[in-house]
Amino acid sequence: MFSDSELLTHNSELDMNSSFDLSKPIAIGSDHAGFDYKEDLISFLEGKGFSFNDFGTYSKDSVDYPDYAHPVAEAVENGEAAFGILLCGTANGVAITANKHQHVRAAICWGEEIAKLVREHNDANIICIPSRFVREGDAEKMVQIFMATEFEGGRHKDRVEKIACA
Repeated sequence: MFSDSELLTHNSELDMNSSFDLSKPIAIGSDHAGFDYKEDLISFLEGKGFSFNDFGTYSKDSVDYPDYAHPVAEAVENGEAAFGILLCGTANGVAITANKHQHVRAAICWGEEIAKLVREHNDANIICIPSRFVREGDAEKMVQIFMATEFEGGRHKDRVEKIACA
């Protein structure tokens, strides 16, 4: 957990700098379980002036998470998106689906420190948030930290380069 001053530092870094190319839109998608949090995050992104592509779902009606995870992952994989945000009940389904795509490193985040570490150590490019296990407001904090945190490289770069199968 970050102290208020550490979170403020991350928030100000986000306003000034991100390790992602924010000239590209942010890809976002969810299933029905993540719909409310997705809508909240879209409001956050709009309020900060970030562009985004909403790949759905567009209601709380029951849907299949791969139908939304694949388009987000494809946008990241093809370089059409700065990074991705995926939400579902546990985040496992969307993470498993997204990680089938080459050069996608989708990481499940349930807390601020995890959001920071997956960027620093894994160069994650999709944050997957378990809406049933994250308190309201925490998703926004995690996305802020994810966006503002740089990949450390070094020994972590060597490990990340070993991930791809092809």
